[in-house]
Amino acid sequence: MQKPWLNSYPAGVPAELTGPGYNSLVELLEEAFRKYAARDAAACMDKRLSFGQIDEMSQALGAWLQSKGLAKGTRVALMMPNVLQYMVAIAAVLRAGYVVVNVNPLYTARELQHQLKDSGAEAIIVLENFARTLEEVIQQTPVRHVVVASLGDLLGFWKGTLVNFVVRHLRKMVPEYRLPIGDGYHVTRFNMALAEGTTMTLRRVQVGPDDVAFLQYTGGTTGVSKGATLLHRNVVANILQAEAWFKPMLDKLGDRALTTVCALPLYHIFALTACYMLGARLGMMCLLITNPRDIPGFVATLRNYKVNLFPAVNTLFNALANDADFARLDFSGLVISNGGGMAVQQSTAEKWLKVTGCPVVEGYGLSETSPVATINRLDIHDFNGSIGLPVSGTDIAIRDDDGYDVALGERGEICIRGPQVMAGYWNRPDETALVMTADGFFKSGDIGVMDDQGYVRIVDRKKDMILVSGFNVYPNEIEQVVSLLPGVLECAAIGVADERSGEAVKLFVVKQDPALSEEDIAEYCKQSFTAYKRPKYIEFRDELPKSNVGKILRRELRSS
Repeated sequence: MQKPWLNSYPAGVPAELTGPGYNSLVELLEEAFRKYAARDAAACMDKRLSFGQIDEMSQALGAWLQSKGLAKGTRVALMMPNVLQYMVAIAAVLRAGYVVVNVNPLYTARELQHQLKDSGAEAIIVLENFARTLEEVIQQTPVRHVVVASLGDLLGFWKGTLVNFVVRHLRKMVPEYRLPIGDGYHVTRFNMALAEGTTMTLRRVQVGPDDVAFLQYTGGTTGVSKGATLLHRNVVANILQAEAWFKPMLDKLGDRALTTVCALPLYHIFALTACYMLGARLGMMCLLITNPRDIPGFVATLRNYKVNLFPAVNTLFNALANDADFARLDFSGLVISNGGGMAVQQSTAEKWLKVTGCPVVEGYGLSETSPVATINRLDIHDFNGSIGLPVSGTDIAIRDDDGYDVALGERGEICIRGPQVMAGYWNRPDETALVMTADGFFKSGDIGVMDDQGYVRIVDRKKDMILVSGFNVYPNEIEQVVSLLPGVLECAAIGVADERSGEAVKLFVVKQDPALSEEDIAEYCKQSFTAYKRPKYIEFRDELPKSNVGKILRRELRSS
């Protein structure tokens, strides 16, 4: 196939993967633990852990898990926000030969039960704040071993005691729970498991490239939530792909310890790979933000660190760029701001560049691709609206509904082939067959176009397309343009039933300027869109529903 993107690669970025051939993430992590033992690997609530400390703690926790008789390949669920315990737990589970099942801690009982049953998880490490949800469903799941963490576990005795007292008794953030003990159930505290594990020895388990590393559950936007089966080789490949792309820029900073902001949740594939795993490979410190929605607290934390990399989604970039205190921070060390998870809007990118002096470099990926599939060049400054070029070793095809490649510049489904593409959906061969082609491409469900330089532009998801009198309307286009109107903070477009045209566009807007009126938006849209694209309905909201990653949830707007 033709690969026009290769001619657009920046100097120093290879067409194919190069570098060390790790057999597993365990090899990659253990190399980092040895090489960077004295460097800080993570910081949270002003407490730091070095790579050496995470090495020791993860060995202890891994040995403790092995002592429970869990066989190689056992699924272990992790249900926590961004805390130091998460950094330890991921390494522990992988080093013990098990599979990490990342769980959104804000899941409802129904959602949690589905994921634990579907994955077959036999053990779980859960922050006590969310243990009541687990209590509601644990007897309907395969889980028999529970490790309960508290927010202050790794913060030191005095600070940890104070934090736990405040969280439990003053802020009332830990609902009362009673997990079953006995009759096949084992429950212990995180620090107790660590203490017991220090008296044990982690048994070396042969973990290879084709062993499963993560079950990364999709958001269920196209149906029931499914576990993307990511093998060790998938995630290793994506780390090396990201490194190859970032290295020319990072080399300018010299061989020194760097800091990456980890505000996106570690249970999400973006942060898992771009922050934790890439951070380990490069010896970077992950600045863990437990609650990124607390913008004042987030900014106060950033004030104490000089950050170099800032992965985020559009909504987070937007919220920070519009915060006066954030604008007063020191951004002299920031060299990469990479956006993903959702479309980065031009207004947000321009505001971020003005405030920080660092352009947002948009990329694209999915849970099924570990996640990075494309990314823009890091040397761009002007927003181009594209998701960039396929990363090293990756092929992108734009195909029609019959599976044929379309011409450059024509719309079609974005299909991805590369070493980072998942092995399939966990225990769902029929679902896997629907998205994997005979020639090895993953069908993303996203509509896009590729230009003659290899740059890919997202049009929208098939499911979100609005059909107005036979014409296709793509919400991303509406949102990108309306977001540029002064006075608009955020917006989202959906299709609603219409007797005359089949569907009509409905626009939801969060105001930045209280004086902004429906008439202002309607007149702006009249000037910006042909008639069938103009929103027929405009509704103001105080906020838009978002996932914990920051994606605006159009499906909730449809059902509201």
